[in-house]
Amino acid sequence: QVQLVESGGGLVQPGGSLRLSCVASGIMYRIDTMGWYRQAPGKERELVADITSGGSTNYADSVKGRFTIFRDSAKNTVTLQMNSLKPEDTAVYYCNSDILGRDYRRREVWGQGTLVTVSS
Repeated sequence: QVQLVESGGGLVQPGGSLRLSCVASGIMYRIDTMGWYRQAPGKERELVADITSGGSTNYADSVKGRFTIFRDSAKNTVTLQMNSLKPEDTAVYYCNSDILGRDYRRREVWGQGTLVTVSS
């Protein structure tokens, strides 16, 4: 089965930066959209940013101008560069991908999450 593994979370001061990375591994035919979601305490999981296989991007209003998503489709990786971080960005960040398997069935796969804490 396909697995997503995130890395790069940690503790950062307000105004600082972090880069989150996600790599997909396993048997698959192709990966379509990849993205990052986050869930803060007491809040629903929300889309942060995603990117299609063609490079089209979509961002939540709360992160526009601060976060950048990009991918290397050949390596099955997606990266979220987070700048000007705010305390309200504190959350568990999850990698997500839409995958077409070798059986030609589409599957949505989630990573285990990585914690980002923005605090002084």
